[in-house]
Amino acid sequence: MSTDTQDGTVSERRQRPHYEGDPTLARVMLRPQWIAALVLALVVAGVFAWLGQWQLGHAIATQGDEAPSSEHARPIAEVAEAGGPVRDTAVGMVVALGGELVPRDFRVVEQRTNGDRQGAWVTGHLAVDGGGNLAVAIGWAESTAAAERALAAIEADPASTGAALSLEGRYMPSDGAVMPKSGEDPARIASMSVPQLVNLWGPFDGPAYGGFLVLHPASSAADPFAAAALAGLGLEVIDSVPPLPPETINWLNLFYAVEWVVFAGFAVYLWYRLARDNWEKEHELKLLTEAQAEGGLAAAAE
Repeated sequence: MSTDTQDGTVSERRQRPHYEGDPTLARVMLRPQWIAALVLALVVAGVFAWLGQWQLGHAIATQGDEAPSSEHARPIAEVAEAGGPVRDTAVGMVVALGGELVPRDFRVVEQRTNGDRQGAWVTGHLAVDGGGNLAVAIGWAESTAAAERALAAIEADPASTGAALSLEGRYMPSDGAVMPKSGEDPARIASMSVPQLVNLWGPFDGPAYGGFLVLHPASSAADPFAAAALAGLGLEVIDSVPPLPPETINWLNLFYAVEWVVFAGFAVYLWYRLARDNWEKEHELKLLTEAQAEGGLAAAAE
């Protein structure tokens, strides 16, 4: 019996008292001193939020200054190796190399976009000087038929096949192979899949590169793959988009950014807590005064 009474008393003590009448909490918060305190809390919270944003901006940093420039042409041997994987550091790098385009190894790759237009690529097989075999995306055509016509013209030009060439372009990773649908031509190539192209090439010596080259037009107008020469074949230069610089996350700065946001929220909460404590104190004093007055009247009546 006593246990139940004791538990009930403890439960009542844990419950917060309910204050009624004037002043209400809203009225206390609208007093000039608490409005001024709110303005101060918001200013402090704004400073903390700005510090959090600044810290967040330094938490994610690019390595543009540290990483080698992707737009400075380097020998392909410095970027990738034949028969090896395509490393992240090699993706999107501009490379320079020499070699010969192998006759009868040109292929049309469909479903290739240039800007917002879809068409096809003309691709070739480059026997790289010093060893290795590389798939090269030569140019873009607005249709498969136009790409086929350009392919035939390239194969018929002795300056394009079997001749020593100095090329420059962006090294890109292979796409996944796309299986032809039922009823489609099994020889149709719908993605820039290097393994699929290699299987369609004639016999060759040496390993193949895991990636492919997006050809950049030659600077010399006499070159068979200058922009004007490609236009004469009905081809456009393929969009060559530089890669985004690598990013690193500084987890300590990220933690500090979250910490500043917490501080900003705490500044506003502290204002609310102080205003509420003042409101509760006023009601407690009011109840205490009323209790003392009632006690004095009772004593006088006795």
